[in-house]
Amino acid sequence: MSNVLDLFDQTFFDFERAAGVTSLGQCVWVYNRAIDIDGLRRFHHHLQRGRLSRRIERSPLPFGRHRWVSPSDQSDLEIVATPRPREEFDAWLSEQASLPLDPEHGPGWHLAMLPFTDGGAGVSLVVSHCLLDGIGGCLAVVEAACGYDSATNWPAAASRPRLRAVREDVRQTARDIPGIGRAVVAAARFASRNRGRGGDAMPPISKPPTMRPAQPAEADERVTLSRATVFLDADEWNARAQSLGGTSNALLAGLAARLAQRVGRVTTDGSVSLAIPVNTREADDTRANAITNVDATVDPAPAATDLREIRAAIKQALMRQREVPDERWPLLPLVPLLPKRLARRLVGVATGGATSVVSSNIGAAPAAANRPDGTDADYVAVNSLYSGLTKATMHRTGGVLALLSGSVQGRVFVSALAYQPGRPNSNDDLRQHVSGVLSEFSLTATTGWSRPDPVGGAAVSGPTISDRVYAIAHQANSPEPHDPTA
Repeated sequence: MSNVLDLFDQTFFDFERAAGVTSLGQCVWVYNRAIDIDGLRRFHHHLQRGRLSRRIERSPLPFGRHRWVSPSDQSDLEIVATPRPREEFDAWLSEQASLPLDPEHGPGWHLAMLPFTDGGAGVSLVVSHCLLDGIGGCLAVVEAACGYDSATNWPAAASRPRLRAVREDVRQTARDIPGIGRAVVAAARFASRNRGRGGDAMPPISKPPTMRPAQPAEADERVTLSRATVFLDADEWNARAQSLGGTSNALLAGLAARLAQRVGRVTTDGSVSLAIPVNTREADDTRANAITNVDATVDPAPAATDLREIRAAIKQALMRQREVPDERWPLLPLVPLLPKRLARRLVGVATGGATSVVSSNIGAAPAAANRPDGTDADYVAVNSLYSGLTKATMHRTGGVLALLSGSVQGRVFVSALAYQPGRPNSNDDLRQHVSGVLSEFSLTATTGWSRPDPVGGAAVSGPTISDRVYAIAHQANSPEPHDPTA
């Protein structure tokens, strides 16, 4: 098996390095009782030997492809000694998200547990997006919870003598030359179609009216994105989607569209540009980011009463994407050749611009995803995060608005992440906006990490790990649930 990075994974890594930003995923579990520490240690042990047990090693060539290698050290399990009130859990999660993670030098992920003063406990797993995407992370969690270790053995870090590494990477570049040639032709056509627009090759349709250039004093000022997570009953969620003529994915897209309207992240005609990740992961897939993106422009106005228009728009976008693939993908072979300065300028192209809104549905995860200590947690949610963002970056890319959703054992979580230049960007503001949108859709949600009736507590037997892994990998290529029209 080749350990050369997929071109999209290399692009993701190079663009992060150019922008000085780290994209993260954070999986969160909450127990309303004491956690099984030994079970959590076993979970951590298997994470160390699973899909997360790798890091990126740069090519010695400035234009070479990077490679996957085994880490020389592993992230330790952090168990906080002093309990904290449950009300401080969100602050602790932010602290965990701000820990330095590095997919190149390590550690690329971190698992920690915080005991609550009321007897419960919270668990956080933060992972660099350069190591795994949402479905890949779900696989890693399920496998570790079931005691499964990865069968992939990556070469040891720095195991190639420099001369051998140079020879191998030169040969790899030679194999990439046909793709590079096609990329040059595609880039020329791309530039020709977008000539006269100015600035980046793919500017947003319009900028939010309150957006302004970052002032020199603000250029390096770090920003914290606002976050909000809510939980809903899965039966209620699915019933509401069906009653509106939509599906779970269309309902999430409708929420994203109405939320975008509330915060002013719309085009000049009031439409919303949705960016919907579609998973392409296969069995035994070693890519970190096995996704493609589908872009759909929707009218947010009727979303709360009728999802049929949004569902149709997403379906048409899916069909269009299959017939006419994203014109940015053929350009990927050029990324290893780009100087850092140019890569930094292209970050805005990759992120979609100032009116793009991400609507990402992980789908229904296996029950094992909710068992980091071997027993059922009361809450589980996944958040998207960015570390190292500055005001200058946010003004250059036009901010961010993303909704991420999934379901486990009869409960749906919806996580929102936002930053809009020139507007209030507090967690309270975002929670109010999310709450208002849910009310528009007549949906009842639980916010925060309160103490409902426990979901469970006993270890549960079920299908073998091979069944679970196959099911997730298979779902990635089936119409349901990862097809956004499902």
